[in-house]
Amino acid sequence: MRGKDILKEALNLDPAEKFIVVEGLLKSLDEPDSELDKIWADEAERRLEAYRDGKLKGIPMEEIFNPLK
Repeated sequence: MRGKDILKEALNLDPAEKFIVVEGLLKSLDEPDSELDKIWADEAERRLEAYRDGKLKGIPMEEIFNPLK
């Protein structure tokens, strides 16, 4: 069954059943991925080291959260 077919069938479900489907799909997208976690941890370490070595400049928090000011 293709995605469009599944969606068409899901749209005919009652609200409680739709919730179960949506919740299950969202949870499946949020499963931990140890390989991805390692890639991000390595990147964070590289960035921290570059910052501490003066090779990377920090951006003030105010500039990040209030970019138009």
